[in-house]
Amino acid sequence: MTETEGRRRAPGMSPEQRRETVVRAALPLVSEHGAAVTTAQIARAAGIGEATIFRVFDDKQAVLEAVVAAALDPTVVLQELRSIALDQPLAVRLVDAADALDAHFARVGSVLGALHATGRTGPRREPVPGGRERSVSTTFAAIAEIIEPDRERLRLPVETLVHAFLGLLFPARVGAPAGPRTVAVEDLVDVFLYGAVKP
Repeated sequence: MTETEGRRRAPGMSPEQRRETVVRAALPLVSEHGAAVTTAQIARAAGIGEATIFRVFDDKQAVLEAVVAAALDPTVVLQELRSIALDQPLAVRLVDAADALDAHFARVGSVLGALHATGRTGPRREPVPGGRERSVSTTFAAIAEIIEPDRERLRLPVETLVHAFLGLLFPARVGAPAGPRTVAVEDLVDVFLYGAVKP
């Protein structure tokens, strides 16, 4: 068997597994090239023949939409949030949570930013109804679980503190200009927990 034949075969893979392989390979390429990425580049990165892509996707646009959906999917960040050990000090838990959320938003931003920069403005299919709301509510619930063990020490309800914590960490989501963080996550958590005024 030649190297090319070995690369182009994907024995034993279901269509769903092939789709996942294509999307996983395409994510970093879309972050780098945006809509200018080619299916040939994606196929090479996935270790499959280009024709295999079109057995599981109608066209390149369908691949790009699947990549956007994967970038927006909160599954990975939720797993990271739920894996944070609750027996650690609250400050450590919140720094870990902030790091996980930062990484998630960086992934989303790199994909959407690259697509926007290369002229792609939006999906041709309607998003799943309620998808964004479910994503937000499950993320809020995961942060609440991280704060919950310290409920008795807190001056405000956990739900209020979740909103405050996320608003402090991600002001760009509520109107401030986006860009690199100018204050360390540890310092933000310190201000969140202990305030800015010396006791």
